[in-house]
Amino acid sequence: MELKKSPKADLRRNSSLYFVLGLVVVMALVYIAFEWKTYDEASNYDISMDVEELLDEEVPMTEQLKTPPPPPPPAAPEVIEVVEDEEEVEETVIESTETSQEQEIVEVEDVVVEEMDEDIDVPFAVIEDVPIFPGCESVGKAQLRDCFNEKMQEHIRKNFRYPEIAQEMGVQGRVSVLFTIQKDGSIGNIRLRGPDKNLEEEARRIIEKLPKMTPGKQRGRPVRVPFSIPIMFKLQ
Repeated sequence: MELKKSPKADLRRNSSLYFVLGLVVVMALVYIAFEWKTYDEASNYDISMDVEELLDEEVPMTEQLKTPPPPPPPAAPEVIEVVEDEEEVEETVIESTETSQEQEIVEVEDVVVEEMDEDIDVPFAVIEDVPIFPGCESVGKAQLRDCFNEKMQEHIRKNFRYPEIAQEMGVQGRVSVLFTIQKDGSIGNIRLRGPDKNLEEEARRIIEKLPKMTPGKQRGRPVRVPFSIPIMFKLQ
């Protein structure tokens, strides 16, 4: 007697199809694993510049010299000599400086007094005629200081560039800048003090790009004018 088996109960039925499908899935997973790529998260810097709205000028500090006290007055003599009233005292005769008709008058030629060109520095806060920044020529004398400060802020914003090496190192802080507007209107004697050399070099580059100005005047004569300004470098 023959055993009859149902075709649906055959375990080897469609085995080759399952093998091919399994092989395809495995190959796809292997391909995805080899082609999978990862990327490092890039750090984005939000660079901003903070220039103080009010430019507080740092007036250079001066050291007051202490003068020694004057010597004490001489002590009174122990013995006081009494002068008799009858003793004659010589009187000092004061000669008159007025000329008489008998004296000959000597004419003196005009004396030429040469003015000494004193090379002095007058701070921006106390100078009579402040230096004129290009673009402030038509402004009244009372508004020249405010116009100078506004033009200085615009110049810094226009030329500001945060050093890349300072960004990578996370360096920030305040750089104090002191420079002198010379008698011919040029910029010189730049001095800087900040937390990092790269920030100081950037501040120097900005100040060296300042245009030539109309020099400041004291009593109608051009003089050198020191000016100080802080520049802030911030990473947010």
